[in-house]
Amino acid sequence: MKIKIITDSNCELSKEYIIENHVHVIPFYFQLGGIEYKDNFGSEVSYKEFYNRLRNGEMSTTTQITPFIFEEIFNEYINEGYDVIYLGFSSALSETFNCAQIARNSILSRNSDANITVFDTRSASSGQGLIVFKVIEMLNMGRTKEEIIDNLKILRMNLNSWFIVDNLEHLKRGGRISATNAAFGKIMEIKPILKLDYEGKIVASDKVRGRKKSIKALFDKFENNAFDNEIQTVFIHHADCLKDAESLKMMITRCNKVKEVIINEMGPIIGSHTGPGSIAIAFLGNQK
Repeated sequence: MKIKIITDSNCELSKEYIIENHVHVIPFYFQLGGIEYKDNFGSEVSYKEFYNRLRNGEMSTTTQITPFIFEEIFNEYINEGYDVIYLGFSSALSETFNCAQIARNSILSRNSDANITVFDTRSASSGQGLIVFKVIEMLNMGRTKEEIIDNLKILRMNLNSWFIVDNLEHLKRGGRISATNAAFGKIMEIKPILKLDYEGKIVASDKVRGRKKSIKALFDKFENNAFDNEIQTVFIHHADCLKDAESLKMMITRCNKVKEVIINEMGPIIGSHTGPGSIAIAFLGNQK
């Protein structure tokens, strides 16, 4: 049976990778300057322009993917004879995953033979991208759908997804931290080290002072938690701060023999909530 992998644009994988591996990416939408844009690999608003506009004080808002869109896309592949696996953005951060479930249930109510799995990655950005990457690896190895789903559950438990932000203002706007904490953090140059926990929620792990120390803290998380480094593929995603992402990559490769470190750009959906200068890292490890 043919298997189709579907995800959403919060996986932030490169366009080249998506095309090469025949992954269907459903775009989110965002509003900037009163205009709605599709999150489509920076084709409508480049990542550089997006983050520069945020730096200049513009605000971006995002919208979830509707059940109608999911149902339309799921049906397209079911009608072509595919089994479907949707790897979704964390349900703890958006109602989008629930919309995918609604679409699946709607299709099954009319077609009980449709084979659709909607899987909550409980992650985003680099973490969601790494899960999609690992599933494609399994698919290319000839694994069955059942084997892929079983392995996905283990992957999700071992996924470490950490990130930092450069400016707390965007977390304040999203209700992640209070206005008082944001103001205090700005004055004191406090940088929280954030992670997605086992439920896919954003929680603060540690706090450091200064940008360089926050980047070093991401390296420390890898150094302390990663296992099987020789076969690790590490994902680093950045919000228009490539040099810092490359610095983090260098720290990892200088001290560890890893299979690969992949750097991708952080898209406007996640970037709307974290702001320019954010960096996310994902790898497999002992604890989140």
